[in-house]
Amino acid sequence: MKKLFCWAAAAAMSIGHIASAQAADVSLDIGQTGESTMVYRLGTQFDFSSNWFQSDVGRLTGFWDAAYTYWEGDETSSNHSLSFSPVFVYEFAGETVKPYIEAGIGVAVFENTDLEDNDLGSSFQFEDRLGLGLRFANQEVGVRAMHYSNAGIKQPNDGVETYTLHYRLSF
Repeated sequence: MKKLFCWAAAAAMSIGHIASAQAADVSLDIGQTGESTMVYRLGTQFDFSSNWFQSDVGRLTGFWDAAYTYWEGDETSSNHSLSFSPVFVYEFAGETVKPYIEAGIGVAVFENTDLEDNDLGSSFQFEDRLGLGLRFANQEVGVRAMHYSNAGIKQPNDGVETYTLHYRLSF
């Protein structure tokens, strides 16, 4: 576990240097699945650079999210996945702290189809997310619920949900 946190910190710093040159953000999520499998997610985000429905209440915006996720299972059920998703964000107005809600649907590719007691059916999965949090001083913290499923393309389709704490640093 300690090795994983050291690796994640080093990767975040490396990605941070690359991201700052490309105006990308870096995020780290830590949480669990509904079956208590630990989940560690390292991502990079690229803002849409567009605002819609801007008013005194807030604005609709979004970002592209690309991530690597490590699913820590028992010795035979650990897994890895890569995902890519457009995420829409409604950011409420605020002076120094801005609450937000987010939603997105993207795709993910898993290393294998077994994850603890779940049989995902295929390596290709859809990634659905809902989240909320606070943005402040080029950072954000929040919580997320994400669901992975192949949408019945192949059976079985057990799917899996994750519930994570989220931190994002904007450059």
